[in-house]
Amino acid sequence: MAAEEPVVLTERRDGVLLITLNRPDARNAVNLALAEGVAAALDDLDGSDDVSVGVLTGAGKGFSAGMDLKAFVDGKRPWVEDRGFAGITRRSARKPLIAAIEGFAVAGGLEIALSCDLIVAAKGARLGIPEVKRSLVAAAGALLRLPARIPYGLAMELALTGDPIDAERAYEVGLVNRLAEPGEAVNVALELAAQISVNAPLALIASKQILEAQGDWPAVEMWERQQAYIDPVFSSEDAVEGATAFNEKRAPVWKGR
Repeated sequence: MAAEEPVVLTERRDGVLLITLNRPDARNAVNLALAEGVAAALDDLDGSDDVSVGVLTGAGKGFSAGMDLKAFVDGKRPWVEDRGFAGITRRSARKPLIAAIEGFAVAGGLEIALSCDLIVAAKGARLGIPEVKRSLVAAAGALLRLPARIPYGLAMELALTGDPIDAERAYEVGLVNRLAEPGEAVNVALELAAQISVNAPLALIASKQILEAQGDWPAVEMWERQQAYIDPVFSSEDAVEGATAFNEKRAPVWKGR
């Protein structure tokens, strides 16, 4: 008998780690095994020098339908230590991470996508948080992150009606960064990842960290707080290499230090 396929797959592609939620028969619903697999994949992404960007997608017809409700009824909770639901929603990757959505990303599935930095979605894909229809609450980040990424009124409508919007509408309001033809979300996400991965790894991490942290910085402290992230980048070997490569009119060779 062939060994059972892992519920999370990883594949390296030219400096990018492709992470695939692999429970297609269960609509990639999140159980503990899948959450632990995502957490391990993010550890791999952050701990490996040969990849600087991650792409997270789902196998089969959709990205993810969220929490496995059968497991929930049985008292099983798909949380992983400080990473939270699905191994990602409370602590995501330090490196840039792109969600590639086909079909649907609903409930906890959308919360997984919102834990990524950028979203690519296929036209016609449905994005929503229908928890109120099941007497639940979108407690894994959607109610916290959506108001920062889309108009408040639309966030409230999604939360209170439980009805989804399509990828085209999500693109119009800035939630989705790139639209793809159906079946092409991963390829478009990999193209976007390639645009990112050519850049200096330390600068990518610092830029992400500043954007994530600056929202609650007092105006009188923001320059000083930013400096703590910037100083290690400006004093790195890669900063010297970047300037040297520019002057020598060649592609830089990053060392991540």
